[in-house]
Amino acid sequence: MDHVIERKAQFTHMENGTAEDWTIIAEAFGPFARELPDRIIAHLKLLGGDCGGFPVDRLMHCLQTATLAYRDGQDEEYVICALLHDIGDTLGSYNHADVAAVLLEPFVSEANHWMIKHHAIFQGYYFFAYLGMDPTLREQFKDHPHYARTIEFVSKYDAPAFDKDGESLPLEFFEPMLRRVFAQPRKTLYKQALETAG
Repeated sequence: MDHVIERKAQFTHMENGTAEDWTIIAEAFGPFARELPDRIIAHLKLLGGDCGGFPVDRLMHCLQTATLAYRDGQDEEYVICALLHDIGDTLGSYNHADVAAVLLEPFVSEANHWMIKHHAIFQGYYFFAYLGMDPTLREQFKDHPHYARTIEFVSKYDAPAFDKDGESLPLEFFEPMLRRVFAQPRKTLYKQALETAG
């Protein structure tokens, strides 16, 4: 059985890294980055079976949100934002919207990024009062260009996606869309390096 020996950089501190070290790292980055959709899908599956007190589990809620957006004619990028809007629930219990937004940011428009980043504040319109919070918190953004877009996302797709009898297309249905959206970052700190690598 052949074993492939992974090439590794030799430095113990970045200041001692050589051009050869960083070439090794850059070459390893591409294959790892291309597996991002697989890691996202695996992480989405972690949401299955966990209801957190809601009428449906977190995965079904994400699938139902994406299904509503898809059935309403939203484009693929928007649908994938809907699918991933609560992916941060597992690691970002106190800031789940921020986690989803950071994941999506390199791959989506500024409007979609802002919508996902702020959806938790906007959905509070429906329940913050029951928690002793201000349900009008979203009004601080009323003059923002993506205010109406985010209200629409929450009211049409996120808020009604807790129906155990509602349509939820399977994750496999959305997988090709997810792979297309995550195929190439639009913005990243490493954009120039990626373009040079070709």
